[in-house]
Amino acid sequence: MSLDLTDITLTYPDGDTRLTALDQVSLHVPKGALTAVVGPSGSGKSSLLAVAATLITPDSGTVTIDGVATTGMTRRELTDLRRHKIGIVFQQPNLLPSLTAAEQLQVMAQLDGRKSRTARARAMDLLDAVGLVDQAGRRPHQLSGGQRQRVNIARALMNDPTVLLVDEPTSALDHERGAAVLDLITRLTHQQATATVLVTHDRTHLTAVDRIAEVHDGRLRLPAHT
Repeated sequence: MSLDLTDITLTYPDGDTRLTALDQVSLHVPKGALTAVVGPSGSGKSSLLAVAATLITPDSGTVTIDGVATTGMTRRELTDLRRHKIGIVFQQPNLLPSLTAAEQLQVMAQLDGRKSRTARARAMDLLDAVGLVDQAGRRPHQLSGGQRQRVNIARALMNDPTVLLVDEPTSALDHERGAAVLDLITRLTHQQATATVLVTHDRTHLTAVDRIAEVHDGRLRLPAHT
């Protein structure tokens, strides 16, 4: 199980020309490993994450998830792939106000057609893993910002994805809560054996990640030993 981006080029219209967001980017992320992608605003980080999530189709290059190339897949096939293989942690948790923490997770399994009893057990296991099992019955307005982000992470793992994609998870958190969230993502990556890509502009808490890749002007630079 892994995530592979191979020679990804992505451009956007810009007047009479096209702006290059990603320029022949290649990245291999094995299962159980966390790669942090850093770079300034506008460098291509978000575009890389969107391509990896199959939310945007690149101009050229190949996205391969769990050994399966996504090239040529229909919209329905890509939706099914995201549902079963990709967990996405958005910058803002976007939790449903009327649902409890446990229900936020259970609804993901219900969309996948899983039995409610099985879904409940899985949800409680994940809430326990993120330290919130005692908050399972609380709704978003009853949780702190850090707790909502932890529910967001648990929700992304609900359908046991191969790939976990995380977008600026600490942007709305203070230093202490941000560090706790990054520690949690690192631990869950190893425990759940996901191929995880974390996009961030903040290098402060990245000491425990497996690898740091830098994006500048759409080009990806990896450490010399990779």
